[in-house]
Amino acid sequence: MVRGALGRGFGWLWAAYAMSSFGTWLAFSAFPLIAVVVLHAGPAEVAALAAVGPAVGALLAVPLGPWVEFRRKRPVMIAADLVRCAALLSVPAAYALDALGFWQLLLVSAVVAVADIAFTAASGAFLKGLVAPGDLLVANGRFEATMWTSSMLGPPLGGALTALFGPVLTVAADAVSYLLSAAGLSAIGGREPSPAHENPAHRLRAADLFAGWRHLLTHRGLRPLFLNAVLVNGLIMASAPPLAVLMLGPLGFAPWQYTLAFAVPCAGGLLGSRLAPRLVARFGRRPVLRTAGTLRALWPVGLAFVSAGPGGLVLVMAVEFGLIFLSAVFNPVLATSRLELTPTDRVARTLSAWSVASRASVAVLTALWGALAALTGPRTAIGLAGVLLWATPLLLVAGTAKGAVPASAGR
Repeated sequence: MVRGALGRGFGWLWAAYAMSSFGTWLAFSAFPLIAVVVLHAGPAEVAALAAVGPAVGALLAVPLGPWVEFRRKRPVMIAADLVRCAALLSVPAAYALDALGFWQLLLVSAVVAVADIAFTAASGAFLKGLVAPGDLLVANGRFEATMWTSSMLGPPLGGALTALFGPVLTVAADAVSYLLSAAGLSAIGGREPSPAHENPAHRLRAADLFAGWRHLLTHRGLRPLFLNAVLVNGLIMASAPPLAVLMLGPLGFAPWQYTLAFAVPCAGGLLGSRLAPRLVARFGRRPVLRTAGTLRALWPVGLAFVSAGPGGLVLVMAVEFGLIFLSAVFNPVLATSRLELTPTDRVARTLSAWSVASRASVAVLTALWGALAALTGPRTAIGLAGVLLWATPLLLVAGTAKGAVPASAGR
């Protein structure tokens, strides 16, 4: 049975997530635009801003998992929101004082990345204690639907704000969204229980740093699911810059057409995330993970065949809709399985390790595919990423084997 009444506390958590998610997507392209339009940065600096800041943030976040694990999660989430708000507000403040520089953007990008990982680690652990086990899939489905709704509405609205008032204002709006998120988390109320400590001295040990990684890499069900997710996300994101170069360059698509090509298919994410609990209730969790995870890997290779004109635009929309729909079915089921397969005393460390690995893989593969596109052309790079994605479902065979993950929600 699919459940839906998750309580007042979850309602505030969901509202906080919605506010911060919308702010993030509203300002999705703000930093590159500021770098180009305001600071007159070149291609190398823009690429560094996209890769180096998040990669450095992921590296700095490695010890955060154990630190978050042994603390109450809601104060950590509120603190992460306030840190992100303050860091982002420094950009319009420096701009107003005519003191904004490229290195500040890089630093802010790294700080936000660290806070993102801390928030993700804490929120997953907090969610597991907030809702009943049988409701985790419904809760994760609502987060997934909210994310895709934000990604559908945020960039076009952000583009309109940027056109009217400039990219700095969208950064300020993003900062305010984190302030609203912190207020929503504060409204949850109640007192969160103290976390159990693995060592009586409450000191961070070397073993604590690797507990999350150890769990991911030794668990029979999580290891292949983890490797699948890291590779799929990395290869999909790595092909995005070559696709942008191809569409906006040789194929001659206008920026608004490029934005439209990726905004409209996000409706598939809303549809898929709403269907995920019903599909699991009908078919079981393992078949849904295996089928959706396999089918989503088949679509991206189609982007290598995009052509100029309306036909090419429709092709991109169709491929992206299929990919996003299947990802939105897969992701909340994966997130639920990950929480259920992880002991409560190491959820934060496991989620932190997962986030660090995912961000690092995206940074490395994006850099490699950028070099590959320069050598072979963007179409070849996109096609190779798509072909390699066809191999990733092999990991799902082990990850969804009998006994590797729960058969259905709540069990």
